[in-house]
Amino acid sequence: MSIYQQYFALNCEPFSIVPDPGFLYPSSQHRQAVAHLKYGLDREGGFVLLTGEVGTGKTTLTRTLLKRLPAHVRVAYVLNSTFEVTDVLASICQELGIELPKSSKTSLTKNCIDALNSDLIEAHTGGKKTLVVIEEAQNLSPEVLEILRLLSNLETATHKLLHILLVGQPELLETLAQKDQRQLNQRVVARFHLLPLAKSDVSNYVNHRLHHAGANRAIFENAAMTALYKLTKGVPRLINLICHHALLAAYATGVKTVSAKLVKKAAVEIFDTQFVENKSSGRWLVTLLLAGILTVLVADRYGSNEADIPFEEAEPVVNLDSKTIEHTQALFELVESEEILIEPSEQVAAPPPTMNNPFSDLFASWSIEVEPLFSEEEVYALATVNDLGAEKLTHTEVSKLITIDRPGIVWIQEDNGRLKSYLLSALDNESVLLKTAAGERRESLEWFSDRWNGSYLYLWYRPSDIQSLRLGDKDLSALNWLQSQLQLVDSHYLPLITGGYYNEAVRDQVLAFQKQQGIRADGVVGRQTVMKLNQLINPSTPRLSGDQVAEDNI
Repeated sequence: MSIYQQYFALNCEPFSIVPDPGFLYPSSQHRQAVAHLKYGLDREGGFVLLTGEVGTGKTTLTRTLLKRLPAHVRVAYVLNSTFEVTDVLASICQELGIELPKSSKTSLTKNCIDALNSDLIEAHTGGKKTLVVIEEAQNLSPEVLEILRLLSNLETATHKLLHILLVGQPELLETLAQKDQRQLNQRVVARFHLLPLAKSDVSNYVNHRLHHAGANRAIFENAAMTALYKLTKGVPRLINLICHHALLAAYATGVKTVSAKLVKKAAVEIFDTQFVENKSSGRWLVTLLLAGILTVLVADRYGSNEADIPFEEAEPVVNLDSKTIEHTQALFELVESEEILIEPSEQVAAPPPTMNNPFSDLFASWSIEVEPLFSEEEVYALATVNDLGAEKLTHTEVSKLITIDRPGIVWIQEDNGRLKSYLLSALDNESVLLKTAAGERRESLEWFSDRWNGSYLYLWYRPSDIQSLRLGDKDLSALNWLQSQLQLVDSHYLPLITGGYYNEAVRDQVLAFQKQQGIRADGVVGRQTVMKLNQLINPSTPRLSGDQVAEDNI
């Protein structure tokens, strides 16, 4: 247990740099990444790329994805990307439990490929998929990349047999962009580049990790969050390092909240170094960050376990690349300009932890509490469990949203050009109401129409007794449900004798109901008719329009 865990009433260490999927912050970008990766894995074989700068959370995201894979997907996880060709092949076979011949006149490379091919065909016949994951893929040699390309060619007459996920730093993209790698690059079916957290996400990220570790209150003040972003530029691993040191300093000084000043002074306790507090005293912050950078670089090379670092290389002497030097120089400039020397106001407490996950918010609008969700597939699965239907429309117009009259997820183009998802909770002729991490956000309908990409994902109550009814269908259970609902809507309605058939007499009743409610009058009992019946019978059904009745057709 960390020395400060009991002091802050935490169940575990909140800012460990170990890539724990349970601590993944479900930002909009991370949800998009998971969606891209799942899309790639749903395709028939090929390469999937996940790239990002050091410390942006690639490994955590990868392990989250693997944790959520269905049982029929086998995974070979290769951590050492500096292996030679034969070592990579042997590692893949070992991970998949493939036995190699003990002695053979052929090479180890051929033995591995032949054994792997036979195993993949057998797995495919048994309905299984196979995924190979390679971390730190920017270190792969051209020879290894070529053998991976050849492995991606393993196939039956109709199906590719292998998915390969390459996880690496931006240098991987530069490698694949070279002319001699164009064949592999053309086999990439999905790719995503993970960026650091946006400024608005840093506070949510810190509070999310604290909340997951058991915190029942905010610990970092608002000004501390601002300082964290300026120090780290949103890199999660650097945020973790600084927050960990700041909590140690808070414990040592006996305070219950972490201020910006305490974030800056944490290095005094950690490195046991004396600093003079004056206009240039912020230089110790650079020392703190340099220590963090050195830790990151050494950890990236040898792993997070200190015991893995060779004794002769345990000294923090490394060659910093140009990007690291540039980032450090920028920090010196911030320190000199005093931009990171932010003094918080007297006893200003940070707001309570605020989590924003539009998919979870969508279920919350139906009074269903769920854990953070990262993909649309999970929305569909949870909807079914809760007797709901999940529908996603594309290239939709605002008029259809008015007709649907249910809260849903929309994708909005931000000023930086990225798409970000929000829960649309209300809509009228002049404005929309979006749910954000900071609370409700009202925007004009014109603003919404200009930025919305036309996609809409919503939930609706789908009773198990009925899917749809058309003239001539025989479904006694569905007909009983339909007539009971019509009777609840209109107390004067008299159930008809049908013999279990959806006959013309019942269809005429449905047509009358559809015309009265202003929905498409086709006599078919489908989604729009069921939704309208539910809405009239159950006033608690979540709606976009409040008491407004939608008149347009779906």
